[in-house]
Amino acid sequence: METAPFGYQDARSIVEKVATKAVRRGRAQKDHRENGKPAASSLTDQQSKLLEVANSICGDAPGGDDMAFVHAILCQVGLPRSKVIGREFLRQSGGAWVSIQAGLLDEGSGPVQQPVPYGVMPRLALAWLSTYAVRNHVREIPIGESAAAFLRIMGLDNQGARYATLRRQMHALAACRLQIGFRGRTFNGQPVEQFDAWLAHSNTRQRALWPGVLVLSEGYYQSLKDSAVPLDSRALHALKSSALALDVYTWLAHRLHRIEGKGVTLRWKALREQFTQEYTGMDADKDFKKKFLPALRKVQAVYPKANVKQVTGGLLLLGSPPPVSYKA
Repeated sequence: METAPFGYQDARSIVEKVATKAVRRGRAQKDHRENGKPAASSLTDQQSKLLEVANSICGDAPGGDDMAFVHAILCQVGLPRSKVIGREFLRQSGGAWVSIQAGLLDEGSGPVQQPVPYGVMPRLALAWLSTYAVRNHVREIPIGESAAAFLRIMGLDNQGARYATLRRQMHALAACRLQIGFRGRTFNGQPVEQFDAWLAHSNTRQRALWPGVLVLSEGYYQSLKDSAVPLDSRALHALKSSALALDVYTWLAHRLHRIEGKGVTLRWKALREQFTQEYTGMDADKDFKKKFLPALRKVQAVYPKANVKQVTGGLLLLGSPPPVSYKA
């Protein structure tokens, strides 16, 4: 399918749409009445970085260092985006499903119950771990000499709050039991076989012990090798502030290149059930749409070949090249 070239101005237009809506929401009604129209939009630092990455992706094909990998099932049904009440999370989309059960981890003084992993951090961590495993054909993954080093590896800053989130989510990820299935085949086990707990010495001046190495389980590693989806790491870094945007990007990267003919139309109800089953009530689809469309615009900025159109009642997905060639 031939598509028009996507360039810097197209990316800027998408990013500015997001910025304009943010400005409109933040402006007082008095300003609107006095000016007669919304003030000109200005890009935030985050939006400027998104535009910068979009420009880079438009101008340069991904090189070897830009390639990332994620398990195909997790492209279809992702981890929870917000804190889970309870010990288990289940999400299903079509023939694919994922179940995550919270587990125990020894933090130095015996077993400690961990939460279900959720949010941006475990997504980026799993992407980086999977990328290293696929690139280097190994299960044992070096994760830096310190927590700050691992944050840098994932493209995150090392602000104080990041450390607490990283510790909590890495422990949760290491302890969880993961089941992923598709059309009769199920992986049943833990993605992480070995992770020495990040021991925090709150009562002493001793530096917190960072494990340095994480080992993927053999079952998860073999399943990953058979079904890894190539992604552009530049896009992952640009979308790192939104778990929903990361999920939309990986979903489109896995889905669009397999569509043929006139495309596939997905209704808002089906999209909501796939991405955010927690939305309920009379306006569930409408509420989901308000969250989904800004995330989609961000994704289109960094996945310029994604041929996705908003139509009455939902989205039209058309066949598109993947962000990274499977032969790269």
